[in-house]
Amino acid sequence: MSLNLYLLRHGETTYSKTGGYCGDLDPELTPEGMQMAEAFAQTYRSHPWAAVFVSPMKRTIATAAPLCDAVGMDMQLRDGLKEIRYGQWEGETLEFVKQHYPDDYIRWLTEPAWNPPTGGETAVEIASRASLVIAEIEAHYPTGNVLVVSHKATLRIILCSLLGIDLGRYRDRINTLVASVSIVKFDVHGPLLQVLGDRYHLPEHLRNLPGT
Repeated sequence: MSLNLYLLRHGETTYSKTGGYCGDLDPELTPEGMQMAEAFAQTYRSHPWAAVFVSPMKRTIATAAPLCDAVGMDMQLRDGLKEIRYGQWEGETLEFVKQHYPDDYIRWLTEPAWNPPTGGETAVEIASRASLVIAEIEAHYPTGNVLVVSHKATLRIILCSLLGIDLGRYRDRINTLVASVSIVKFDVHGPLLQVLGDRYHLPEHLRNLPGT
């Protein structure tokens, strides 16, 4: 038996609806976001879970809570799973950032692995902290199903790191919509992507909501 890593992005927030930059900000889930969390729990509660690792933000904790309650398992909070820090871009719109930080924005857009949002984090820094959590999971749970609940950029960067994709291309090669789950199996040849961005656990009216 191998380790199966389930990578779940949190449910909808007001920022995922509007597209504003939200990393350190700590919004609650919207009512629809809570429904997404419940839908995930209903679909996956019968899985034999070995552990649940969660970013310590309100939106990720609320996403993991229904499943943890259903299976009677404590979530393990890890700072390494937090979202990218957007620095001075936090809470701002894309149009605002383009107007007020044009040079930083172009550098970040071109090569985000090494160029951060103004005062924020690079993809390399995120990969470094997130990889410690993945290594911990591999060490303590070499077999079974482990759920990781995190954020859009962080999950994309984790997937790039595991699959050998250039970190500077994480925004171009991987997409993870709200409440989507990706599955990576760790076998003798290393990490194998089995599912990317699946949302079929959501009812149709939630799958079709606009947002990023």
